[in-house]
Amino acid sequence: MDAVMVAAARGAWCGLMKPLVVPGTLDSLGAIRAYVRETAQQAGIGQDAVYDLTLAVEEFATNAITHGYQEHGLSGDITVSAEQNDVEFIIRLEDTAPAFDPRTLAMPNEEDLAKPLEERGIGGLGVYLSVKVLDRFDYQRAGNRNCLTLAMNRASGTR
Repeated sequence: MDAVMVAAARGAWCGLMKPLVVPGTLDSLGAIRAYVRETAQQAGIGQDAVYDLTLAVEEFATNAITHGYQEHGLSGDITVSAEQNDVEFIIRLEDTAPAFDPRTLAMPNEEDLAKPLEERGIGGLGVYLSVKVLDRFDYQRAGNRNCLTLAMNRASGTR
């Protein structure tokens, strides 16, 4: 994210930063990662937790772009917003791709995870690993928008 985008995203930090709105393309992932890092660091989240959260957000943003927009021949924006309260630091991702609730995906079990790579199917681990590093994950469909909530407890986020 360049200095102008960081300055624009900063806004007034009173629990909610100005949202970042970017085109729903893979080229936007760098700006999304920078926004998450910047906001999480401002909230006092520890370096390891910032890394985990950034990877989780990137996974969900990539899925929205590739499976939501590109595979359906659609275009649209992704809105990323950050907020904090006494308990959590929260990132919200919103897009206008077709409705998809990642919570409906079948998560791998211990048997699946123990299989050699050549015996595993492609896909499915990104969402699983992303959800594992979060303290709270939620999905809502609001009008024509997919709304994901990715939260880390501020106390556990100091790692």
